[in-house]
Amino acid sequence: MAKTTTIQLFKNIQALVEQSKQELYVIANTTLTETYYHIGRLIVEHEQQGSNRAGYAKETLINLSAKLTPVLGKGFSVDNLENMRKFYVVYKDDYTKHITKNQKSEPAVRKLKKIPISETVSRKSSNIPISEPLVRKLELSPFKLSWVHYLLLMRIENTVERKFYEIEAAAENWSKRELQRQFDSALFERLALSRNKDKVKELSKKGHVIQKPSDAIKDPYILEFLDLPQQDFYSENDLETAIINKLKDFLLELGKGFLFVDRQKRIKMDGDDYKIDLVLYHRTLRCFVLIDLKIGTLKHQDLGQLQMYVNYYDEEIKDEEENKTIGIILCKNKKESTIKYTLGKGNKQIFASKYKMYFPEKQILKLVREQ
Repeated sequence: MAKTTTIQLFKNIQALVEQSKQELYVIANTTLTETYYHIGRLIVEHEQQGSNRAGYAKETLINLSAKLTPVLGKGFSVDNLENMRKFYVVYKDDYTKHITKNQKSEPAVRKLKKIPISETVSRKSSNIPISEPLVRKLELSPFKLSWVHYLLLMRIENTVERKFYEIEAAAENWSKRELQRQFDSALFERLALSRNKDKVKELSKKGHVIQKPSDAIKDPYILEFLDLPQQDFYSENDLETAIINKLKDFLLELGKGFLFVDRQKRIKMDGDDYKIDLVLYHRTLRCFVLIDLKIGTLKHQDLGQLQMYVNYYDEEIKDEEENKTIGIILCKNKKESTIKYTLGKGNKQIFASKYKMYFPEKQILKLVREQ
């Protein structure tokens, strides 16, 4: 066994304690959420056995809170108990299906593995090794998010929409704040706008799956976090600077898989210098993504210029094993006919999306999608 220094011993013990704390957080989070679910179940079952008179359910919660709070603490107010009850009502079918499925499947032999768990406030957690019994318990639980996530999700009435946000929050390790923003910015409606009904249903089963360039595109993009005025008295340079200053938020709004590479990327052709506003890379699609920012209405010259940048990257920059470069123009306004006749039917690399500095009206987006 290799000899360790006192400093290394300190670091090893510190790492072990920190790991144990994270493991405790993981199991406590799952256990707490399941406990609240079963409290909700007990309340509903009690109500079903009791009186049908008006006010009976409310009286039950008031009396229950009065008895539980002195013994168990502040977490059992009438409002919290009502949330637990609603949690059971909303998720009982999903819970039953999940448990039934796991009972039918034969448990496989598992090694120590790493499981990412979503946090309540910030992305501080990392993948941590967890013992086999704990892994099994977490796998059996249908609840992969924290209680505060479910408090938000329960308010989403549309089952398809709610399931989509639940899948994405778990897969992308969204904090509660990030989940709230994605919901407020109508991510589901924006993705659904470019999909038929069958594809929309897939969003609730698999989340946002990216298989081709168009899957990674939203329209519009919501940039309220830039804190720029909605009027037109900021420049394209102001817009770019604001994006760089809030790069993490911008990448979150773009969606999964985007990585920042460069800004104002200089390229030279025939002695002339050109600058690409933003250069990104998409991990899933394995390609460069070039973004051009326009504060006004999109023009056909803008599309032609971006096409030139994309062609240059395909010829001069990308490796053979990488896929073709994608170009995205973010503009204040656009005309579909300009895009259609400039790019042609075979276009699969250039996209034009509007950006907005405020959250969209969800009902309007729903009406547009239904039409």
